[in-house]
Amino acid sequence: MAETAAKKTDTSPGGSRPRLMLMDGHSLAYRAFFALPAENFTTATGQPTNAIYGFASMLANTLRDESPTHFAVAFDVSRKTWRSEEFTEYKANRSKTPDEFKGQVELIGELLDAMHVSRFAVDGFEADDVIATLATQAEAEGFDVLIVTGDRDSFQLVSEHTTVLYPTKGVSELTRFTPEKVFEKYGLTPAQYPDFAALRGDPSDNLPGIPGVGEKTAAKWINQFGSFAELVERVEEVKGKAGQNLRDHLEAVKLNRRLTEMVRTVELPKTVTDLERAPYDRKSLAMILDTLEIRNPSLRERLLAVDPGAEEAEGAPVAAPGVAVDGTVLGTGELAGWLAEHGVGQPLGLATVDTWGLGTGSVAEVALAASGGAAAWFDPAELDEADERAWAAWLADAERPKVLHNAKGAMRVFAEHGWSVAGVTMDTALAAYLVKPGRRSFDLDALSLEYLGRELAPAAAADGQLAFGADDGAEAEALMIQARAVLDLGSAFEGRLQEVGAADLLRDMELPTSALLARMERHGIAADRAHLEAMEQMFAGAVQQAVKEAHAAAGHEFNLGSPKQLQEVLFGELGLPKTKKTKTGYTTDADALAWLATQTDNELPVIMLRHREQAKLRVTVEGLIKTIAADGRIHTTFNQTVAATGRLSSTDPNLQNIPVRTDEGRAIRRGFVVGEGFESLMTA
Repeated sequence: MAETAAKKTDTSPGGSRPRLMLMDGHSLAYRAFFALPAENFTTATGQPTNAIYGFASMLANTLRDESPTHFAVAFDVSRKTWRSEEFTEYKANRSKTPDEFKGQVELIGELLDAMHVSRFAVDGFEADDVIATLATQAEAEGFDVLIVTGDRDSFQLVSEHTTVLYPTKGVSELTRFTPEKVFEKYGLTPAQYPDFAALRGDPSDNLPGIPGVGEKTAAKWINQFGSFAELVERVEEVKGKAGQNLRDHLEAVKLNRRLTEMVRTVELPKTVTDLERAPYDRKSLAMILDTLEIRNPSLRERLLAVDPGAEEAEGAPVAAPGVAVDGTVLGTGELAGWLAEHGVGQPLGLATVDTWGLGTGSVAEVALAASGGAAAWFDPAELDEADERAWAAWLADAERPKVLHNAKGAMRVFAEHGWSVAGVTMDTALAAYLVKPGRRSFDLDALSLEYLGRELAPAAAADGQLAFGADDGAEAEALMIQARAVLDLGSAFEGRLQEVGAADLLRDMELPTSALLARMERHGIAADRAHLEAMEQMFAGAVQQAVKEAHAAAGHEFNLGSPKQLQEVLFGELGLPKTKKTKTGYTTDADALAWLATQTDNELPVIMLRHREQAKLRVTVEGLIKTIAADGRIHTTFNQTVAATGRLSSTDPNLQNIPVRTDEGRAIRRGFVVGEGFESLMTA
């Protein structure tokens, strides 16, 4: 029976049924907005792009992993829907949507248009209702359906052929909700979920629950009576204080039940058969990404890799079959012997699964690969005393050559375990940078495909994370294959470095710099939280003042973060001279606003410039505050492979975008202080 059920709910790629994927655009973009620090995702004009970046990254990954044949994204139009008309307090408890987010939704729409993705937004209905309508139609027409949303009410749509992918960590991790998973979590069928939700209430939607009734009691009642309707019919049978509370709040709960039911009959301009994926407009997509200053090569490559027209694109690399490894999963007491056999007289490739953030981290898995094809995987937590001594000694021995991809990251987390690293003879990320500084990606999987003709398995992604559903053996094998790719890339780059005359540069400059930067990142720089918080409040006040002045200059309220609305005010309502024509209207970048300020007595262009400047400073300071670690220090990441000129860059947070020539910039910089045990700061 279990095997049959698993087949019924299998919506994995490659099935014979057409496969429709539906996304709740607002829900996912909003999650991305709060998951990524805005100070790292702001254009030179002050346009935040963190929600756009996070959404695009999740979009690329999900299209890659799920391979839908049909695809659409639904958005909310406003908070005024049939639900708010029936219950005026519906979602009334939610704080005002940040202006920095509003403008990004329009830009996400432009991104989807360039990808030729159908998008829906229907007045009076929420995105969930559109999704419910399309999912219902698709199932009736023989589709498998995947719904990507952060709204748990969507669990009512789960069925044999409909699966919900629910974000559990920002937008980077998705949990599959099948009928079995819904039952496992709530003890209910998907059809019973809205009954359960009505009893539980939903604080996020401002739907009141029943005092003293939580999820366990709500689920018990639904299981006991079978349905909400039967519970209402027999409400006098519910005993105790909880039963009395139910009767006292019965009308409110009935309202909840109506509001949690998704509408499946929304009139839409397209049918599910119209949603078949189509090749991108690659030129438009590149222009949008360039305008938004989204230059991350990995994201661009992932987006292009899932273009339905990718096979027709020129220059698409063709992957050779993967390479198998003679791998061993080492148990306690076995690492020392393996190193004695394979770790002497030859370089070893090394790959890790690790975590790092706010100045601390740890290593969860390590894989090693030798030139003869042997490989090993171990869990550092399982090392005994002898193994750890051997491992630490091998790592610290400069006579034992090691090949890594992004050695700095490994050095940083190894130091958290008390392990020092010496003898790194090759860093394949740095080598790739020296061979071709202007390349778009230095990710391991991209380099393996280009230089080895070898595509790493999905389980062996560049971040070391295992694909959903893989077992422990697959995880170990994936990491060993990754270590083998690192070792083979090291050999491939040796000759190429000689060809471009950069072998000495790697050995004498880049590798020592990498080790130094790892120490700097771990140590961090002390920050005065109170000073930075005062600066944040000052900039927030300046932003709000600029908003009020802009509304006064326009004669009405409008969203300063929306390029479309700003264009309508400047060129439509105020009749200002047209600036440079763009695909979406007329440019309103900083240069255009500065020019407009010379063409009119209206103060709006000047106010907009001030608003963007203050908003960007506020975002910068907010980002600094968020990244102050428990030790009171900020641990930025220095990048050696970003700028083609060889200049270092800084991210998480970006310490290089703090103005130095303005009073505000100098005031922000006073937030960096001399930490305990030091006498002064040095800048260069």
